[in-house]
Amino acid sequence: MTIIRVAEAARLLGVSDDTVRRWTDNGSLAPLRDDSGRLAVDGLELARHAQKLAQLPDDPHRTGSSARNRFTGLVTGITADTVMAQVELQCGPFRVVSLMSSEAVRDMGLELGSVATAVVKATTVIIETPQGKGAP
Repeated sequence: MTIIRVAEAARLLGVSDDTVRRWTDNGSLAPLRDDSGRLAVDGLELARHAQKLAQLPDDPHRTGSSARNRFTGLVTGITADTVMAQVELQCGPFRVVSLMSSEAVRDMGLELGSVATAVVKATTVIIETPQGKGAP
């Protein structure tokens, strides 16, 4: 069982320590104690709770797609020249950056503050763990 301290749980979910403590107080998460006696939660339970909280806004333009990684957020940056553009989205606590043609930016009407969805389909996704965790 992976035990995660309240401060780390809060950082992972993008909430305050007090919010995680409220979740343990109201029974949303079972409180545990780590080896030093600090309040903590079970990692699997926290992951399941995070999934329940991850209610993304509906994408009104969504069509059938084989891509499963969708991040809806707000456009926070556009850097464009005559041919190419870099578009930044803030999707919850995550920053997603896309390179595309400047023509695509104009055609989609992207502007700072507009809502957009980044759709990611990758053949390579690298998963990392903290040093020393899960190493064979």
